[in-house]
Amino acid sequence: MSTSETSHTPTGERTVTGGCHCGRVRFEVRVPDDMRLLDCNCSICQKKGFLHLIVPRERFTLVSGDDAIVTYTFNTRVAKHMFCGTCGIHAHYIPRSHPDGIDVNARCLDLALEKLPWPVDHFDGRRWEDSVDSIR
Repeated sequence: MSTSETSHTPTGERTVTGGCHCGRVRFEVRVPDDMRLLDCNCSICQKKGFLHLIVPRERFTLVSGDDAIVTYTFNTRVAKHMFCGTCGIHAHYIPRSHPDGIDVNARCLDLALEKLPWPVDHFDGRRWEDSVDSIR
């Protein structure tokens, strides 16, 4: 699969590729057709520009770059904010809301942002405790 392709299956999902800016961190993720992306306004997501695509871990494959990933935690330390130690891009992480899942930054997919087939919902991360049940 080339870096700009996706493969679509008859099971209602597609496999998409992505990664960081320098290319050291690369991944594939199987995304259901009915996925909804989340745009969060919390302090860290707003500063990183993270557009959330949350999937179970078994739908995510780290293809390369495990040795390049640096992890940052804060507050409850449940979320594992990972970024490429070379270029600094936050392509995916383990979210506090879904600690058994992976949250992919949809802006790091190889698909052009305007071609993403999934709708985007707002998530009020500034009021995380009051809002989190809406996405679980």
